[in-house]
Amino acid sequence: MSGVISTANFPKLLWPGLNAVWGMNYKDPDKYYTDLFDVVSSDMQYEEDQEVVGFGLVPQKPQGQATTYDSHQQGFTTRYTHVAYGMGLIITHEELMDNLYLKRGTARAKALARSFRITKEIVAANVYNRAGTSGYTGGDGQTLLSTAHTSIAGSWQNTPTVAADLSEAALEDMLILVRKAVDSRGLKIGLTARSLVIPVELEFEATRILKSSLQNDTANNAVNAVRAMGMIPEGIKANPFLTDTNSWFLRTDAPEGMKLFQREEATFAQDGDFDTGNLKYKGYERYSVGWTDPRALYGTLGA
Repeated sequence: MSGVISTANFPKLLWPGLNAVWGMNYKDPDKYYTDLFDVVSSDMQYEEDQEVVGFGLVPQKPQGQATTYDSHQQGFTTRYTHVAYGMGLIITHEELMDNLYLKRGTARAKALARSFRITKEIVAANVYNRAGTSGYTGGDGQTLLSTAHTSIAGSWQNTPTVAADLSEAALEDMLILVRKAVDSRGLKIGLTARSLVIPVELEFEATRILKSSLQNDTANNAVNAVRAMGMIPEGIKANPFLTDTNSWFLRTDAPEGMKLFQREEATFAQDGDFDTGNLKYKGYERYSVGWTDPRALYGTLGA
């Protein structure tokens, strides 16, 4: 039977005298995916978010002329289809009884739970890792980061036309791009940045840029404008699951943006097999990740 853990897997664990059994008792990593997404519960097979496009600018009304009437309409639809994740282990009766160091499989159960945790972090971070990758598109048919997001008013962008590595100047340019955001009718909206999401390779540089009292990496006696103006109130969110060492992102306060729908929380169960005497232990979880409004994230994959 595939995946069965028997005494042949761990012959050393059948004998006394081992000083330590290691490899599955590491400290669990921090929870990072909550820095990337708003977590929302779901009780449906899938979830859909629907854009409703508002009104345009108000035209002048000449004296004695009729009022101009506008209409709003349906925009693009975003569907979140939940994905199930499951894995387990089988331990033979003999291995369970004769193993001197992992009684009742406690460490193995914790290791299985860690596998679920890490899988979820990777699934979540991959939305950012693939933010500019062709084939991974949102409701408007564009990648998460694009210079050609579509709307009734025309195209708009949430990534610079020329990709740039993280620097004080590049960060200021991105913040300006956020502040100039418009809705699907071309009307200005009050969009602001919340946090700077980066790979761990950029954590030190980001700290120097955001937390220096004066302008970073210059002899100018100039104030650090980003810090002084409180432009990124939630600060730096360094994520070890981001794979592009040059990528960086600004999460904004767009109300319907980066989402993780939790359909079923991770659950674990065990049972015995009557015929073999084996112990089965399994875990199961179901969720979906993605984005509704790409205005929720501005960023670049770096130069």
